[in-house]
Parts: sequence; structure tokens; C-alpha cells
Amino acid sequence: MAETLSIAVPPLPWRRIVVGCGMAAIDFVATVDAFPKPDDKIRSKRLKVLGGGNAGNALTCAARLGLTPRLISKVADDTHGGYILAELEADGIDISNVVICNGGTSTFSYVIVDNQMKTRTCIYTPVYPAMVPEDLPRSSLLSALDEAKLVYFDGWLHRTALVIAQQAAEMNIPILIDAETNKSGLNGLLDLASYIICSEKFPQEWTSIPSITYALVSILLRFPHVRFAIATLGEKGCIMLERSIDDEGSDIDETDVENLLESLKMRVDKDNVLPSCVSSECMRLCAPGVGTISGRLLLGTAEIIPSSEIVDTTGAGDAFIGAILYGCLML
Repeated sequence: MAETLSIAVPPLPWRRIVVGCGMAAIDFVATVDAFPKPDDKIRSKRLKVLGGGNAGNALTCAARLGLTPRLISKVADDTHGGYILAELEADGIDISNVVICNGGTSTFSYVIVDNQMKTRTCIYTPVYPAMVPEDLPRSSLLSALDEAKLVYFDGWLHRTALVIAQQAAEMNIPILIDAETNKSGLNGLLDLASYIICSEKFPQEWTSIPSITYALVSILLRFPHVRFAIATLGEKGCIMLERSIDDEGSDIDETDVENLLESLKMRVDKDNVLPSCVSSECMRLCAPGVGTISGRLLLGTAEIIPSSEIVDTTGAGDAFIGAILYGCLML
């Protein structure tokens, strides 16, 4: 059985501080008619200089939704660093815990937007020198986490991120991890996670299980403190596997989670161009050869946008995470 969920926006809680640790960058976004072939010389249709970086983008979204974000990151005292900080601050992000190093270079990216295929390709150069735990004094760490309701990590700056995550766990602050790719140090962060958001390819790559739903079951079994895991599917929306905290449904028959996903797809209104969400009831969800958990499966659809209206998808996943940060504060 499944039910269609209505979408309502609850009022924000009075304590709305969210801390993000990760990349803040400047993006040089060049739009081209088609992606260049090797040794080609082509002309861009337009060039934009924008703030970027996973954490920077996600916290910007969170700030525009009314949250109070604090960023932990690192930039250099160069022109790029000044631009990054000014744009973040203008959007209402607390940058008091961003480390500014003398000399070096701030993170910057070249983004090629292909008008023909509606794709974007990113080439980034990370901040130098890299951020290390010693860059963030303990007093600054504790100040950043003070009264925080949620801490988010984009998977970059992994050594510093792990120190922050360990402190957040000691303070019983929920932790959200963006598992876009299997970056160095990610497993240590996942061990402390309360929520996981991952790319479409990550569950299968991380677990070596071909089915995305079976892989999500494997992830929740591997990390027993994770309340839910979401896999983003681009224009196809997302899948969310949520654990039942009170083990509701443990006395009923098991349901194959892959078959359940197919049944949810059949309940989606194909004529609805707006985002929607279809949810199963709480039940015993099994992945043959993997294991079983109590919980529910949710399928979210994305807004159907005509290709002629799509400019580019740069930062779309980060904006999605910003919205999830907002939603987590409602839990």
C-alpha cells in the first residue's frame, strides 16, 4: 500500500542555526553551443563569475529559505577569496569561522555548460594550502557549534571535517553527510552520520550492489544511527529510505524493496508537472542477500521543465541539499 503525500511548509523553529563544513569557491561558468572536441578552439556564448562550492551553494540556499547558516571553510587572501566571502556574507551566511590564509590560492572552478546536451562539466582547483585541523582553534570550533541544530559536511576538507563531526557527535548534534562521490575520509564521516544524501551512482559504487534500493538497505544496515538515506536521480527525482525508529511493522511480512519501488512508480501521476512525493507504509523492507530493515520507502519526482527553459544544472544538487537542511530542522 502507498499514499500520496501533500507538501506543506511548516513554520521555522526559533533555533535555526545550521553549520556547514566544506568547499567555498568562485566559479567561472562558460556556456558553449556544444562541448569541445580534443584540440578544438571554440567561443563561449556567455561567461558568468559566480560563487560556488558544495557547502557554499547549499548554505546559500539554506539562508534564502530562512535558516541561519555558519560556514567552516578556508580561502586565501587573494582576489578570489575576497569575492567568495563578500558574496556569502551578502546572502546572510556567518563567515566568522572561515580561515583566511596569507598567500596561497582560493578554490576556483571552470564550469563548461553544454547547451546541446544540457550538461555541465566542472574542473576545480582546491584551496592551497589545504585546510588542516590545526587551522581551526578549539575555541572557534565550539563557538561555531554553539546552539547549532544540524551540522552538514560536503565531503571535502575531510581531516578537519572529521574533527568537527566528532565534536558535534559528542554534543548530540545531528549530522548530515553529502556522499556525492567516495572521497578520501568519507567512511569516517559516515560512521557519525544521522542523515545521508548521495548521488545516483554512489550507493552501487560504495556497496558493489547493482540495485540502488538494495544498496540503500545495505547502507542503513551498515550505519545503524542513520535515520534516512536519499539518492538523488537528477530529472527523475529522488529515492528516500527512512528507518523506523520504533521498529514499527516488525511483526508483518517482509516486502522486497525493489518491487516496492516499482509499485510506487505506478502511483505517480504522470500528468503532474510539479514535484510530488509518494510513500509506502512503514513495513519490513528486505533486500535479498543483503538484509532487512523496518521503515518506509519514498519516491520524489522532480518538476518537469522544458529543455528550452533549462539554463544549466550547476549547483542543482547543492540547492537540493539546502532544502533538505531546511526540512531536517522541521523534524
